[in-house]
Amino acid sequence: MDLPLHPKIVHLPIALAVLLPLLSSGLLLAVWRNWLPQRAWALVVVGQLLLVGSGVLALRSGESDEDRVERLVPEAALEAHEEAGERFVWAGGTLLVLSLLPLLLRSPRARLAAGAATFAGTLAVLGLGYQVGQKGGELVYRHGAAAAFTAPAGSGGAAPAPRGDADDDR
Repeated sequence: MDLPLHPKIVHLPIALAVLLPLLSSGLLLAVWRNWLPQRAWALVVVGQLLLVGSGVLALRSGESDEDRVERLVPEAALEAHEEAGERFVWAGGTLLVLSLLPLLLRSPRARLAAGAATFAGTLAVLGLGYQVGQKGGELVYRHGAAAAFTAPAGSGGAAPAPRGDADDDR
């Protein structure tokens, strides 16, 4: 069975989107209270860089799997998922730039403000990540996108029709 790359990659940027609000808020407090040095904030920057990098890989792998899935799912649903993914990555990239400011600014007050803005941005990126996952889940569970990769060998690539709701079986 030829399993797609996209679902193997997409979980990393989503997991990072969940973890980064926790990491940024904890480090913001620790640096503000002088429990950790300012350079500890670099962990937030690295996390954000990993989110953006893995998000780009998820976008690219989704594009390569798209040809196989588009014959089974409505184009509008596929486009909605792709556009949500693009918004997520662009917002993550913007936040990556913002997350550098607490390392670059000299004023403690400005660093604190930039760190707080970064934390707020991680919450926004988390919300966008939720939207991407929701739309991806709809492709798989509502529209049967996984069937494009579960067709039996020798079937000529024809995938079984998606099943209806469980209530249909009663």
